[in-house]
Amino acid sequence: MTTTAAAPAFQVERQFDFRDTDFSRVRRMIHERAGISLGEHKREMVYSRLARRLRVLGRADFASYLDQLEREAGDPEWEDFVNALTTNLTAFFRESHHFPILSKFVASRPDPVSVWCCAASTGEEPYSIAITLAETLSSRSLANASVFATDIDTNVLQKARSAVYPYERVAKIEEARLRRFFLKGKGPAAGQVRVRPEVAGLVRFDMLNLLAPAWPIQEKFDAIFCRNVMIYFDKPTQARILERFVPLLKPGGLLFAGHSENFTYISRDFRLRGQTVYECLGRP
Repeated sequence: MTTTAAAPAFQVERQFDFRDTDFSRVRRMIHERAGISLGEHKREMVYSRLARRLRVLGRADFASYLDQLEREAGDPEWEDFVNALTTNLTAFFRESHHFPILSKFVASRPDPVSVWCCAASTGEEPYSIAITLAETLSSRSLANASVFATDIDTNVLQKARSAVYPYERVAKIEEARLRRFFLKGKGPAAGQVRVRPEVAGLVRFDMLNLLAPAWPIQEKFDAIFCRNVMIYFDKPTQARILERFVPLLKPGGLLFAGHSENFTYISRDFRLRGQTVYECLGRP
């Protein structure tokens, strides 16, 4: 009988010691700061991303880095800490079934139409919303329409504001829509596209933490896109955020959620209207 010896296990040698207590602190701190719930399976991701910050800052270990953050709530490094642990997965017209629903909905709404995209990432989602508005509304209505796009990650917001993307990011967009709403780069900008100014001008970007005690928002919205965000929060956090959405939606306003998110059993303020689309019932 022939037996095969088990392959020896190899461990990747780490530059920094990363103890259970360090990981527990990171999980607690990012939850308190940004509401993000990190599972045990995120340990390697956390090490990889924060180790880069330790190298930049010349830190010798995780403990001293985390001590620095906990000593000063206003330390500028908090921004980099949150940015490092934020996941940004996006695409133009992602979960495409939502955009015809948005188009039909805004066509029936009185002016001015406004939409909040609360996880803007690098801009593909809010620009997809803006394109939908441009395709749906008359020129007069469009002049008063707006998209408010926010994200907690300041790095991705900087990219979003540029409105410039590699061509492969728009390669799946139909040709007619691509010609109408994007400019192709030439010369040094070859291989890139820019969202046309008249569309980009509909969108304004700002940094916003959904866990902040107060949101600097005075307006009300016809629709809120909060897609693939709640999956990073625990149920109590989800419920609090949904509750805060209610007074920011106009009567009959819509909430668009991600494909893996279900708010039916979390909030009584919203009624499922379609595939991951909820209607705000408001409050008596």
